[in-house]
Amino acid sequence: MDIVSTLFHLQSRRIGIIVPDVVIREKHSDTLEITEHPVEDSAPVADHAFKRPAELVMEVGFAGGGSLLDFMDTSSVGLSAGLSPQETYQKLLDLQVNRVPFDVITGKRKYSNMLIRVLDVTTDSTSENVLMAALTIREVIITSTRSIHVADKKDMAQGASTSGVQNTGVKTAKPESNESLLLKLGGLF
Repeated sequence: MDIVSTLFHLQSRRIGIIVPDVVIREKHSDTLEITEHPVEDSAPVADHAFKRPAELVMEVGFAGGGSLLDFMDTSSVGLSAGLSPQETYQKLLDLQVNRVPFDVITGKRKYSNMLIRVLDVTTDSTSENVLMAALTIREVIITSTRSIHVADKKDMAQGASTSGVQNTGVKTAKPESNESLLLKLGGLF
């Protein structure tokens, strides 16, 4: 790549508004949950399967921000080459703790309504001055509901047949007599 391409290269991957400097690995997981009981012939199979939330595991790296000059620490006066590993880690923690769904753009697709489920950060002698993180990000399935208000039973012309279902308490069955129809008719005469 030439210097102009390097300067104006836009990162295509991002986690919310956070753009990683390097993406080591992305693992996409889409699962369909299928019931184990038999499905009747000609029955709609869609009633026996549902899609689980999408899950994405990303191993990413963020370069450590630092001084703009080698001979002087300019980060102490607010001039630096980016966020420090601690600041980037705190931004990821804030994104997880806030629990506000965000978008994730990967090399394969765009995800919406995602939350960080697991944030793993490992620091060793080779990654002391950078942030290496493994994020497990899961989709939040968002639905909408609505309430419908119906008229009271007393306000309807045919309330018994048009009103909604109401809880009327526990009912007990009344035992049926075992008399035959002829005995019942014979009692009338």
